[in-house]
Amino acid sequence: MSVAGVWGNYGHFDAVVLETNRDGSAQEAILMDTDPRAHAVRALSHFVISDSTLRETLDEICQITTDALPAAAFAGMTLLDENGRATTSVFTDLESPEIDTAQYDAGSGPCLDAWKRRQVIRIDDTAASGGAYPEFIAAAIAHGVRSTLSLPLHVGDDGLGALNMYSRQPNGFSLEDEQLAVELAAVGSVVLANSGAYWGAFELAQQLDEAMQSRAAIEQAKGILMAQDPTIDADTAFDLLRRASQRENVKLRELAARIIEQRA
Repeated sequence: MSVAGVWGNYGHFDAVVLETNRDGSAQEAILMDTDPRAHAVRALSHFVISDSTLRETLDEICQITTDALPAAAFAGMTLLDENGRATTSVFTDLESPEIDTAQYDAGSGPCLDAWKRRQVIRIDDTAASGGAYPEFIAAAIAHGVRSTLSLPLHVGDDGLGALNMYSRQPNGFSLEDEQLAVELAAVGSVVLANSGAYWGAFELAQQLDEAMQSRAAIEQAKGILMAQDPTIDADTAFDLLRRASQRENVKLRELAARIIEQRA
């Protein structure tokens, strides 16, 4: 039996194709239960972003990939924080960010290079690394990590981050493991890119909705003030609201909501 990924357009993984007997659906179910590669690719390609928060989406990508590699003890994802600095904010075990801090502080490490160069960086034995990444290697050894696999997360020329796998065994990741991890990272990159776009659009829609609600409340509050004093116009009513907002140190929409509540 063989498994092959069939790619469609950007942002979509069309199918996992399986060689089957006549009862195709039953055979597929058996393979999905026994083949970690097929199971992991299927899990990622069928991931429903809208069912999860962005953090839950990233956690799931890490966990699915870790489960697919027998030698992987834990995983972490290198991304940028709100200040534009590399950090491991998504991980399956707290040891991952503890190890990665050493490379971020030093400005050099396999996760950073995988991201910047958009290529796989593997360390087969931390005890015989040949002097590469000394700060990271020291932290990894202190945590009992003997081999690592760092995979770029990117779509086209857009680098998104890196997915980092850690093993307690020297030479923990075979070439077959690396090939599988690259495939999963590729699917994970698409999920990550799509989830970023989804949640970016979702947050923008929320902001627009809040702005519209605020505007409606302010217009209603202006109407209440104008009804109470027929001598003032809309501009004067808004100026009264603005000055009261500054005087009481509350947001304009909160002051408007308070006036509406009192009228009700």
